[in-house]
Amino acid sequence: MSETRTAPIRVGTRGSLLATTQAQTIADGLTDAGHPAELVIIKTAGDASAAPVAEIGVGVFTTAIRVALRNDEVDVAVHSYKDLPTAPEDDLTIAAVPTRVDPRDALVSRDGLVLGELPPGSVVGTSAPRRAAQLKALGLGLEIRPLRGNLDSRLGKVASGELDAVVVARAGLVRIGRTEVVSEALDPVVMLPAPAQGALAVECRSDDAELVRILAELDDPSTRAAIEAERSVLAALEAGCTAPVGAIAEVVESIDEDGRIFAELSLRAAVAAEDGSDVIRASVVGPVDRAVQLGNDLAAELLELGAGELVNSP
Repeated sequence: MSETRTAPIRVGTRGSLLATTQAQTIADGLTDAGHPAELVIIKTAGDASAAPVAEIGVGVFTTAIRVALRNDEVDVAVHSYKDLPTAPEDDLTIAAVPTRVDPRDALVSRDGLVLGELPPGSVVGTSAPRRAAQLKALGLGLEIRPLRGNLDSRLGKVASGELDAVVVARAGLVRIGRTEVVSEALDPVVMLPAPAQGALAVECRSDDAELVRILAELDDPSTRAAIEAERSVLAALEAGCTAPVGAIAEVVESIDEDGRIFAELSLRAAVAAEDGSDVIRASVVGPVDRAVQLGNDLAAELLELGAGELVNSP
C-alpha cells in the first residue's frame, strides 16, 4: 500500500448477511492485494421498512451508504449493482465491477418442484415487479404475492408453507452458500434478470485518485461492459430499478470471415406489462467497447415496438 494510506480501508455496507458477505469479498480482495480493509456496517431506511421496494423508493438501500461515503465515514461503498439508480453521481466513481456471479433468477419451491410443475393457483412470492410481470406472462395460473425481507426470511416463508415458492436472485444464494435450496435456475429465455443482477458496484469518492487506482485492481472488464450495456437499456427507457425491465449481456466469441476469433457483446432485453398481458423482447450484438451505445440502440428498438407504454403503465 502507498505510504499515504496507513489506516485500513473502510468498506461500507448494509448489515444483512448477504450485504456483509458481498462486502467481505471486496475487503478480502483488497487485503490479499496488500491493502488492509475492514467492514463498517451502515443502517439504511430500507432495512427498517417491510414495504415493497417499489413503495419505499429507488435507491433506498444505497442512499445512507453514499451519505457515509461523502461524509468520509467510510472509504468504499459496496452495492448490489442492480439497486443503484441509473443516474450518475459526479462526486462518486464506480471504481470496480468485480467478476459477476450467476445473474439468473432462481425458483425455490416446496417439494423441489420446477416452475412448470407448480399447480395452477400456487402462491409465489417475489420482491420485483419485473419478476411478477414475467411470471404472469407465462400464463401458468400462479398467484403472485409481493415479498420483502432478507433471503433467510424469504426462504422461511416456503419452508413454513406460507408460500408455495419464491423467486430470488440466484447470485444471493451463491454468495451465502445456500444453492442447495434452488429448485430451478430460470433460463433467461423464461425470465430475463434485472439489469446488473449478480454484479457488485464498488464505489469511492471521485477525488480519491489513489483509492480509485487501488480498487481498479478488482475490476473485471467483461463484467463492466455487460453491466454498462444492461443499465444503459434501463436508463434509455427512463425506467427505475424496480420497473418490469429485464436485460442480460455477455461477452461471447465470434468468428470472422477469415476464421479469426474475436469478442462481441450479446445483449438481450425485455419489457413486460405489469399484468403480464404483453412482453416485448429484442436483442443486439456488437463491439464490446460500444456497450453503452448498444444498450441505447436496443432501448430505441424496444421503444419502437411499444415498450414505452408498458414501462409507464400504472
